[in-house]
Amino acid sequence: MLMTTSEPLAFDDRRGMTADEGAALYRLMTWLSPGFPVGAFSYSSGIEWAVEAGDIVDAASLRDWLAAMLADGSGFCDGVFLAQAHRAASARDDAQLREIAELAAAFVPSRERQLETSTQGRAFIEIARAAWSCDGLDERVAACGGAVVYPVAVGVVSAAHAIPLAPAMHAFLHALVSNWISAGARLVPLGQTDSQRLLAALEPAVVVTAGRALEASLDDLGSATFRADLASLRHETQYTRLFRS
Repeated sequence: MLMTTSEPLAFDDRRGMTADEGAALYRLMTWLSPGFPVGAFSYSSGIEWAVEAGDIVDAASLRDWLAAMLADGSGFCDGVFLAQAHRAASARDDAQLREIAELAAAFVPSRERQLETSTQGRAFIEIARAAWSCDGLDERVAACGGAVVYPVAVGVVSAAHAIPLAPAMHAFLHALVSNWISAGARLVPLGQTDSQRLLAALEPAVVVTAGRALEASLDDLGSATFRADLASLRHETQYTRLFRS
């Protein structure tokens, strides 16, 4: 019988998930939910300046801005760093992990974005250590050397907990886009329904970007979102601000 779009995806409900699969999903849903206290709500990644400058005025312009940031800017780059950090941590390659952590920290285009990603990375690791400690986590964090930016922190902690890379990547990008939308919704402003429409509209871009980041190497890193980078720089001197970036 042909499957129609109204039929459910094939899944053996009798088997369900293994204990390890259920634990991995539970942790990802917790770590990358809006309720996980990394302080993401206080950062806008330059969106606040873009709204004041008139680049973002409604749901459509916010969608276009975020789609570019995701596919051609910091979203893709963060995904690459997460993937590379996860693989190096899983292989216990301390030298490679340190190089990735240092490059990721140096790759941030502005002081406020550096504050944003390093503060969230530090909070993510500290809370994971306090509530979700596991064997090998401290050693992997120490191997990173100095400041650990957010995508590297997620990659390292996920690897230490033996959480597969692909779901960690998708959960991270979903959380990233959700926080961008939350900031935009407060600034434009937008209602809750429009925010959910935006999240649904960006779903294909998240899936494609995750796939690209999983296949990419460090040589594939690069950004073409110059206006977004300028926004994060100009936000530093913006007179009236709700957000820290």
